[in-house]
Amino acid sequence: MAIRKIREFGDSVLRKQCKEVKEVTGRVRTLIEDMIDTMYEANGVGLAAPQVGVMKRIVVIDVGDGPIVFINPKILEKDGEQFGTEGCLSLPGKMAYVRRPNHVKACAYDIDMNYFEIEGEELLARAICHELDHLDGVLYIDRMEGELLDNTYVPEEE
Repeated sequence: MAIRKIREFGDSVLRKQCKEVKEVTGRVRTLIEDMIDTMYEANGVGLAAPQVGVMKRIVVIDVGDGPIVFINPKILEKDGEQFGTEGCLSLPGKMAYVRRPNHVKACAYDIDMNYFEIEGEELLARAICHELDHLDGVLYIDRMEGELLDNTYVPEEE
């Protein structure tokens, strides 16, 4: 397993459409293991393959319950609304306010290409939406409301 270089804002790979994974080869397994290690090393909640320069529809997420691998993910349903700050490993030191669904239902394949469905609320819902956006070349700054902030910003108490 290896830590991969995370591509940062301005790298054209972050704006490209990813291709579906047809089969999980040894190289794809290694990529997924490296993505998990890279996400943890960077203290992230999620990481998409294009963030490490690979144009495949693969995402890993861990909101505290262990890593979830999503291959060829799709959002099936979304409802509710949450509004809060979001950051990204590809825009280090920055954050912005983004409106996302509070609940999502998604489907994907796991590392063994077994189909699964997952429902998430709050942080998991936000992470699924954020990471799946990466697979279509969309960054959270495309959805932000207001200005891009330093991640040290603390709003004043009212």
